[in-house]
Amino acid sequence: MREKLKLKAGSKISPVSTLYEGYEVGENHITANVGIDKIEGVLQHFIVMQEEPMFFILELPASADDEAEVAPGIVETLHKDVYYIDGCSQEEALTVLIRVGDLLYNDGVSAFGFGCHESGDEIMFGKYNVLTIYSQNIENYNDFFDAHEIEKTDKLITPWSTFTEETPGVSERYEVDGKSVFDIPKQFKDWGMYLAEQRKEER
Repeated sequence: MREKLKLKAGSKISPVSTLYEGYEVGENHITANVGIDKIEGVLQHFIVMQEEPMFFILELPASADDEAEVAPGIVETLHKDVYYIDGCSQEEALTVLIRVGDLLYNDGVSAFGFGCHESGDEIMFGKYNVLTIYSQNIENYNDFFDAHEIEKTDKLITPWSTFTEETPGVSERYEVDGKSVFDIPKQFKDWGMYLAEQRKEER
């Protein structure tokens, strides 16, 4: 039986009772609704599967000063700052989760994940508990979600597809002891974290 989707602290949608965990397989990707109580295990599972150096990626909303207003107080296009830590071992990738996992899992305005330098396989956890695995050999992940009791579906209904003008989603910053995801680049600067680029926000 499918489980209802348990949202992260920084995401709010209506009505949450209509959404469930599950995953849908595409040509080179898998999209999944993953509950907040399972996300750590899913990420750890992906990390320990990899036998090559990885990178950590963190996407944060760009500063308001970087956004061009089309009218006073109105911004037509939003951007995100993309940070990386390259060359992570399995142990180092798992350490990222140990040190800042609670912030990453529960924050509503950012996205993060891990990727492989050689194969290009990547996992990303974003807003509203939507997780995506990318791979040129996606069949390697056919049984991935079985261990987490997340069932396959032919048509995944994500929170994004439920939004209307009357019932929009709400994304909020999450803090722990006065710290947020915006403190992570400075926290990991000595570990080699760097700002790679600024991209246009797709949603």
